[in-house]
Amino acid sequence: MLKTEKERVVAELTERLKASETLMVADYRGLDVTQLNDVRTELLKHGARFSVVKNTLAKRAAEEAGVSDLVAMLDGPTAIAFVGDGDMVAIAKALSDAARETKVLTVKGGMLDGEPITAEQVKDLGSLPPADVLRGQVLAVIVGPMASVVGIFTAPLRDFVGVVDARIRQLEEQGESAEPAEEPAAEASEAEEQPEPAAEAEAAETTEEEPAAEAEAETTEEEPADEAEPETKEEEE
Repeated sequence: MLKTEKERVVAELTERLKASETLMVADYRGLDVTQLNDVRTELLKHGARFSVVKNTLAKRAAEEAGVSDLVAMLDGPTAIAFVGDGDMVAIAKALSDAARETKVLTVKGGMLDGEPITAEQVKDLGSLPPADVLRGQVLAVIVGPMASVVGIFTAPLRDFVGVVDARIRQLEEQGESAEPAEEPAAEASEAEEQPEPAAEAEAAETTEEEPAAEAEAETTEEEPADEAEPETKEEEE
């Protein structure tokens, strides 16, 4: 390979390593061309490019891209699955299935969001549910506690409303039972007001006695006229 060609490959690998923070490395030793193409096609379905690389050039590209942890995995015939925007769970599963079926493909490890992962971690990643199912499970985990919290806050409110309603009914019942008790009180007030006619009768009797007293006074004033009669007789004698 010419020097210029090597430089072009290194530059291309460097850009791909910078653009793909998640990738998986496999040793394809023992795979024939058909098997290699089948693995490449399957990974491509899930959004990954499976590329065979020359270790010396890949190491240079890893150094230039700042992915020094990748260098340790570049030993022997190496192929890299660049995940990019692909489904990393489906890619890990497809790669693990290929290793199990061919019995010659070996997963070495990879990088997950810029951090190195082992071959066992790649296998564990492939055993996770599909992305859609995983999103639903995560959403259920998030929404479940939120619903419990809402229930905690709304339960006291419902209890408080129930207590208020019960208190209102109690006051209404007390008000209905208290209304008949007010009638005797009204009758008592009327009874207290009844003595007033008796007072008027006493005042009328007093008024009737006053003319009698005046009449007695007139009689008293007429008595001296009777005493004057003897004097008249003496004068006649």
